[in-house]
Amino acid sequence: MTTVCIGAERLAADPALAGGTRLGLITNSTGVLTDLTPTPDALLAAGAPLTAMFGPEHGLRGTAQADGGEGDVVDERTGLPVYDTYRLEGEALDRVVSAAGVDTLVFDIADVGARFYTYVWTMYDLMESAARLGLRFVVLDRPNPLGGTVTEGPPLDPAFASFVGRFPLPVRHGRTAGELALLFGFDLDLTVIQMEGWRRGMTYAETGLPWVMPSPNMPTPDTALVYPGTALFEGTDFSEGRGTTRPFELIGAPYADARFAPALNALGLPGVRFREVWFTPAFHKHAGVPVRGVQLHVHDPEAFRPVLTGLSMLHVARTLYPDDLRLLEGLDRLWGSDALTLRLKAGQDPRDLCPPPGRPEGRLLYR
Repeated sequence: MTTVCIGAERLAADPALAGGTRLGLITNSTGVLTDLTPTPDALLAAGAPLTAMFGPEHGLRGTAQADGGEGDVVDERTGLPVYDTYRLEGEALDRVVSAAGVDTLVFDIADVGARFYTYVWTMYDLMESAARLGLRFVVLDRPNPLGGTVTEGPPLDPAFASFVGRFPLPVRHGRTAGELALLFGFDLDLTVIQMEGWRRGMTYAETGLPWVMPSPNMPTPDTALVYPGTALFEGTDFSEGRGTTRPFELIGAPYADARFAPALNALGLPGVRFREVWFTPAFHKHAGVPVRGVQLHVHDPEAFRPVLTGLSMLHVARTLYPDDLRLLEGLDRLWGSDALTLRLKAGQDPRDLCPPPGRPEGRLLYR
């Protein structure tokens, strides 16, 4: 197996690639080299002029659950100040970046390939801030764990832009963070330090890179694979498996019954089977309450279509439990429009909202 050389490895080998004299690193626990050396440590050891760090959702150390940060702290290992950027934008974000006194922002966080995962929107907001403040921006590129050959789902409706989607990407976008940075099109001095050896069709296992949990509820590459579909259940009163050891692979509700798994298997969805399960979330929805549902078992990752699967699961849940299933406000933000909510409320099949899988288009950095 050939190990992909990520952007962070290349910068650690040659800090001059970033330019700048005062670097601010946007990172978290995924910011590591292949040997698991933290990127900040590697850059400082190489003599890079790193003077500050910025943390996204979940924080620099990844201790915060969803919709939380860790606050401003001093990193005990490097002694550098860490600025919490979560939920900051516009002038408030500009003030934090200005206070850090950096001339170059460097982004090194692993994405999971779904539009509503927030790290690329932290990058987006800080790119926008860098453009306003006249700072350089550098992206240390990493693999998309879902590969780069397939896109799924409609683009975001700009009227529904939020921190889980600020740009009209499909739900499964098929790009790396560096390719997204180029696509966003901000007027600023942008450098993408590309990977060496990554091909668009690679599975994550084929990269030879260690998997570091991007967030507390993203424990494995299997989680990332199903996430673009089953995360839609965050917009309902079904548990999406938070508070279990298999988040986003376990889906259930107190009112689900023995019909749920057979109805899903009867659809013959590509690459996946469903097994009936009971589970009790330790926290989040239905904490401490036994719920009934399914576990997704993906037997053919290449054929599997997570967004189509998520829509199909929502349709079956709505069909079987029309008087029980509650749709929450966040579903529109996740889907990127109100079309899914309207279909489900009307009892209509939403699966035609998902166009056939496509391919990433535009400026791409890898073959």
